[in-house]
Amino acid sequence: MRYKTVVVGGLETNCYLVYCEITRECAIVDPGAEHEQIFLAIAEEELKPVVLVNTHGHVDHTGANRDVKDHFGTPIAIHAADNAMLGNIQQLELSLFLGAKESPAADRLLKDGDTIKIGEGALRVLHTPGHSPGSISLLGDGFLLSGDTLFMEGVGRTDLPGGSRSHLVRSIREKLMTLPDETLVFPGHGPHTTIGHERENNPEFE
Repeated sequence: MRYKTVVVGGLETNCYLVYCEITRECAIVDPGAEHEQIFLAIAEEELKPVVLVNTHGHVDHTGANRDVKDHFGTPIAIHAADNAMLGNIQQLELSLFLGAKESPAADRLLKDGDTIKIGEGALRVLHTPGHSPGSISLLGDGFLLSGDTLFMEGVGRTDLPGGSRSHLVRSIREKLMTLPDETLVFPGHGPHTTIGHERENNPEFE
């Protein structure tokens, strides 16, 4: 499994293309804005999108869902607890700023432990609530897409509707900090890190 980052929108959301190097099938994770950039990266890598995954339902991660689905026909997958956020733009000013469109309905509702097949590889769903009730992280072979749950030397905000600091801390401690130190972490915003680095340097867990 390989991965490519496309930074999109005014909030610099990391959209990830996770793909099988053999079949070129790919998952588009968190297309938050600027669908043209995402399409260009897919064309450059000669990828075949088979699924669109949202790590949570906030508009800076879902704003280009409609453009992606209309163009590629990819089914949309999101955790059941954030499903209601799709098609219900709650952050109107942010949506206008990002040029976001109302998302189509989800085709697949995810739960903890689910597998998302991509060619000859797969991502495993870890339900990591706290930033939102349905926040998920996606575990691949040696890497983790952490959404807005864990950042380099920081954690996701919990002051938005449905957020919970206690749930966020529990998610990170029980689901993420149990992973090997060398696990690469690709967050929803900002630079990548490792579990080992966060274990030693994240001020939230000193």
